Amino acid sequence: MAEVHVIGQVTGARGFPDASLLCKWTLQLGGGWRLVEGQGEGQTQADWSEVEEDVTWCHPLDIHLSTRGIQGWPRLLLQVYRQDAHARVDLCGYGVVHIPTRPGAHSLSCPTWRPLGTFSEELRRAFLGGGPQLLSTEFIHSPLERYRLSTVASGTVFLELGVILRDFEKYGVMV
Repeated sequence: MAEVHVIGQVTGARGFPDASLLCKWTLQLGGGWRLVEGQGEGQTQADWSEVEEDVTWCHPLDIHLSTRGIQGWPRLLLQVYRQDAHARVDLCGYGVVHIPTRPGAHSLSCPTWRPLGTFSEELRRAFLGGGPQLLSTEFIHSPLERYRLSTVASGTVFLELGVILRDFEKYGVMV
């Protein structure tokens, strides 16, 4: 079977309204894909940025995949959360980034969004935390479902990924 190796890191984020952020990520694969080694999900530490609006995570990614075809190419579902002074964790944004199909080093940026609540929900979110969240991650990567939601742009998550493709020609898998 053809193989894909992804080695890199979730480097950080910018543009979020809060200074203490963490990121949860989940690898999503199509039907013909299999996770050979590595983690299929993870979470960064919370970083508090007092000087700039940038947060730094440098959370490592090391994923080894095998496939029979390119349908359902892997992607990372990202969820960014803020942590306040009372250790409460609230959603700041959702995002999706596709693993590059070309081998080599890639600097990626993933814009994020969050559901927009009613006036009272947004007011409560601003002062007490909380706010609307998705019940299913299907809405994150499905454009047809997402268009039915009222959303607001959040910040951007940055990733540095190295991609290695192996045996694609040998097994007749064309990228």
